[in-house]
Amino acid sequence: MDRRTFLNGSLTGATAAMLPRFSLAATADGYFELTAAKGSRRLFGDDDELSELWLYNDRLPGPEIRVKRGERVKVRFVNTLDTPTSVHWHGIRIDNAMDGVAGLTQDAVAPGESFDYDFVAPDSGTYWYHAHNMSWNQVPRGLAGPLIVADETPAFDPDCDITMMLSDWRLDEDGRLDTNSFGARHDFSHAGRLGNWLTVNGNSLPDIRLKKGHWHRLRLINSSASRILDLAPARFGARLIGLDGQLFDAPREIDDLVQLSPAQRMDLILKPETSETLPFELMTGQAFTFANFVVEDANPGSANLKLPPKNTLPEPDLENALKLPLDMAGGAMGGMRALMRTRSEDDLRQMMSEGQFWTLNDTAGMSEQPMVTVKRGQTVVLDSLNETSFPHAMHIHGHHFRVLERNGRELVHQDWRDTFTSEPNEQVKIAFVADNPGKWLIHCHMLGHAASGMMTWFEVT
Repeated sequence: MDRRTFLNGSLTGATAAMLPRFSLAATADGYFELTAAKGSRRLFGDDDELSELWLYNDRLPGPEIRVKRGERVKVRFVNTLDTPTSVHWHGIRIDNAMDGVAGLTQDAVAPGESFDYDFVAPDSGTYWYHAHNMSWNQVPRGLAGPLIVADETPAFDPDCDITMMLSDWRLDEDGRLDTNSFGARHDFSHAGRLGNWLTVNGNSLPDIRLKKGHWHRLRLINSSASRILDLAPARFGARLIGLDGQLFDAPREIDDLVQLSPAQRMDLILKPETSETLPFELMTGQAFTFANFVVEDANPGSANLKLPPKNTLPEPDLENALKLPLDMAGGAMGGMRALMRTRSEDDLRQMMSEGQFWTLNDTAGMSEQPMVTVKRGQTVVLDSLNETSFPHAMHIHGHHFRVLERNGRELVHQDWRDTFTSEPNEQVKIAFVADNPGKWLIHCHMLGHAASGMMTWFEVT
């Protein structure tokens, strides 16, 4: 089915983007309550069928949790679903017991039970939270929301600081979420669960209102299960100021595409000078508009751009680093051949019968022993090699890292990230200081890939 042709012929109007708001209900003991429950929404148009979703506080996306840097976050999570779940606070360098990884840092929260998350947000920036038990099934049903850590002194007016959660959905002919294909082995062994329709903050083809002559900060979060988004900020006059919650020294003019893989974030600045509608596009060979920036006249704003201060992260000591490989293998389209070096055909058939299609360092799925144990303060250099036929978005929990090289070439901008994209046959070298004690996950954020083998962990003592 050519979903784009179908949708373009069916859509009758656009709605204004309802930005997520801080709407957690405070309890008497100082906790905010976050509840996972079943709900329903129309993902395509007002006349299409309701989709059965799983939601936080009956919102899509979940309510924006906005705190200031250094502030304590206390969330009482209540699970009213009929399946266990947990909440991972993505990109936040927090205490290991609060990381929310079911089976590694905590037990999954059973139906009818609750769990108290209590941590300090040490770094300002754009982050998010999402389910981390059977994520391949729970996140693309709606269990995700933005987590914004603001600076002590905001640099942008509140109504010019805009959060945009970008999500792709796999819809059927009636515009309803296709739930029958969850867990499909074809998805797991290929590019992952790819949708055929994009929403912004849960809205289809929304209008995002901007103020003429005012500086805006756009916080983009890719909460898709597997979809890599190629965006062109220059097409609507925006500049890049940060990635994965970490700001640059100065704004960057980007003439080319910027890749936003699942779980990654992008911070942009934009100052529209004319009252016109600017298309927000996905670059898929030809521009595909999935939202519009509607610029409205307003009282004059500040002429000066004031950027927030950067976070202070520990710099890697490359001369004394522990150097480790991170080899990715497996998957369809010939990727399983690399596994024949250490496995028989019977072994491979057994792996696939168990739904395991991928390996990290020749191991499929989580093992009882960590990939490595390092002492606190040790610099780790991971030299990754993608021997598969598909891209992967590799996420490291509890830490940020610098991306040093791609295919042996040192990068001009060795940016801080918590998730890096590796293309087929690409070699990527990253470095970080293992300064956060505990057990930390490394996995592909194409969530079906993680579920079918591309997941490991390391320990910081």
